[in-house]
This record gives sequence, structure tokens and C-alpha cells, in this order.
Amino acid sequence: MNRKRKESVRLQIEDSSLMMDSELVPSSLAEIAPILRAANYIQKENPRVAYLCRFYAFEKAHSMDPTSGRRGARQFKTKLLHRLVREEEDTRLQLPRSDSREIQLFYQIFCENYINKVAHTKKLDEMAKIWQIATILYDVVKTMVPSAKIDVKTHKYAEDIWSKREQFEPYNILPLNATCAKSAIMELPEIKAALYALRNVQKLPRCRVHSTPKIPGALPDERDKPVVDILDWLSHIFGFQVYCALNSYFPSLSICISHAIGFG
Repeated sequence: MNRKRKESVRLQIEDSSLMMDSELVPSSLAEIAPILRAANYIQKENPRVAYLCRFYAFEKAHSMDPTSGRRGARQFKTKLLHRLVREEEDTRLQLPRSDSREIQLFYQIFCENYINKVAHTKKLDEMAKIWQIATILYDVVKTMVPSAKIDVKTHKYAEDIWSKREQFEPYNILPLNATCAKSAIMELPEIKAALYALRNVQKLPRCRVHSTPKIPGALPDERDKPVVDILDWLSHIFGFQVYCALNSYFPSLSICISHAIGFG
């Protein structure tokens, strides 16, 4: 009876340590914590890809501290290495494909099922977490797979995910760029009125973009540049830097909201 109880306790400790590795990363190696969290997130769905993520984390930790001289680094790297040795044996038996094919296929499925199909139904903080995992998976792909063997479909998903980064970035006040499930605050009439005031640029002069022709003797190409809001328009007309325009957005929005609710 005592032997069974001891075995049960040992297994519980091992199981708990498997899911705690991302939280026990020493501060000197904090950069790899998101990689280990991503591995924990996909563990049940694909243990082999989770193993590849942890292997990538170990390599990154070793490149950050090759001599394990930082505080807590040696103990952590040793523990992670023991786990990798065990998982290498356990997961390889389940692998029907090569690692390079497995990680690419899982990355494509993850992007399609967790971002493209359901982004509009999930909250922004959840989508930000999923977007970060997709970004980490692509980093693993680039590390584990020679560039010549990364297929076109993988590259296309990576470009699409990167183009959506602004939609899932953390926000301070309002989720202006989010395409996820709408927050309740964005449904307030005052917020809608303020956003409409900033984005109503129909009567402003059009912004024109000029491009130098690649063919000698051809006429310069000129076309309209789409603008999102008044600050985007001012940025193009007067040459404001992007971050200057972004820093002005919320003060301008606050003024519009104040007028909308009668405090202006």
C-alpha cells in the first residue's frame, strides 16, 4: 500500500513538473518562457511538435548562456535536457512523418484552425496568445527546417499571420485594430461617434502616391493612397512619423468622446 502511494505521489510530481517548466525559467533566461508556454499549449494536440518547441527553447537557452554561468541556468537546462531525452524516445515512436514535414503541417493546421477560422469569435487577449504561439511555431520551422525545404504554403501562412499582428497586439485603452469578438466598450454610442468623426475622410483631398517606373522612358505611375482616418491623412500630407500619429490617436479620440457625451 505504501509503495503504491509513493508511486502515485512520484507520478503526480512528474506530471506537475511537466506543465510548470515555463513558469520556472530563471530570470536570466526569461526570453525562452513564451516558447515553453507554447509547447505546453499544444502538448496534447501534437506531443512531437511540443518536443520540437522545447528543443528549440533549449538551443536558444544554450546560445544565450553557453557556460551556464547565469543564476539558475545550469539547473534549469539540466532539467529541460532530461525531459528532452525522455520525450525524444516517447514521441518518435508516434511520428509517421519526418520532423520537418510534421512541424510544417502542424503550423499550417494551427494557423488555419486557430486564427483564420475562429479569430472573429474569440476575445482579443486569447487571440493575442494564439498569435504569439503561431509566431513561435514559425520560428521553430525556420530553425528546424532548411530554408530550401520550407514549402510555399508555409511561407504564405507566415506572411498572412505577420500581416495580422496589429489586430492582436495588446492595447492600453481601446482595441481599435482588433477583428476578434467585439468588446462591450466598442459598442458604446460615444465610442462609435468618436471613431466615425476620426474616420470620416471622404470630403478630404485624396492622397496621391507617385512611383518611379522600372521601364526606361515610361511615365511615372500615380494612384490614390487609401487612408484609414484623419491622422493617417495628416501623416501622409505632412510627413508625420507613424508613431507620432499613433501617439496622437487617443488624445484626439478622447476629445471626440468628450464632445459626444457633452463635456466639450
